[in-house]
Amino acid sequence: MKMVVGLGNPGAEYEFTRHNLGFRIIDNLARKFNMEFKKLKSCHSLISRGKINHQEVILIKPQTFMNLSGEAVSKIVFSYRIDFSDLLIVYDDLNLTLGQIRIRKKGSAGGHKGMESIIQYLGSEDLPRMRIGIGRPDPEVGEDCVSYVLSNFSPEEEEIIKKTIPLATEAIEKIIEDGLEEAMRKYSNKKLI
Repeated sequence: MKMVVGLGNPGAEYEFTRHNLGFRIIDNLARKFNMEFKKLKSCHSLISRGKINHQEVILIKPQTFMNLSGEAVSKIVFSYRIDFSDLLIVYDDLNLTLGQIRIRKKGSAGGHKGMESIIQYLGSEDLPRMRIGIGRPDPEVGEDCVSYVLSNFSPEEEEIIKKTIPLATEAIEKIIEDGLEEAMRKYSNKKLI
């Protein structure tokens, strides 16, 4: 069984923010395979179970706020006895250009608070992840990183993101079907601009 976790913040006010890109990608994947989310209160998550390319898959959207993602993810990982190699965390990244996709088997949190929390709760950096670039704030505007990740994309940026989401969805399918290595070769560092 595979588990794909999209990171974001719960609540309508955060729906289209940069920090919720993980949620948007997981939502797109669920729509494509007619998977519906149900609230799993004991694990503070929205969870969906189904099949993607004949593989049993669980999709997760933690309903803790981003900085506490590890609390929700660890409960589900341990409840379902998911091997870390069968886990994929999908999230936004300030250090990648807008729309860039990077897939890795392991690594540090790179300053991402949600990933930091997951690493802390699971006690390992050996966690497969897909990072999607959201760009960086413009220092000339004086916007700090926290305000930036909690802001919506500009209309021009949103056009790029609308093309990135299906590409990231396709990459997740590739990971589920053919493994991380194949997906890394095909999609890592791919960008639309």
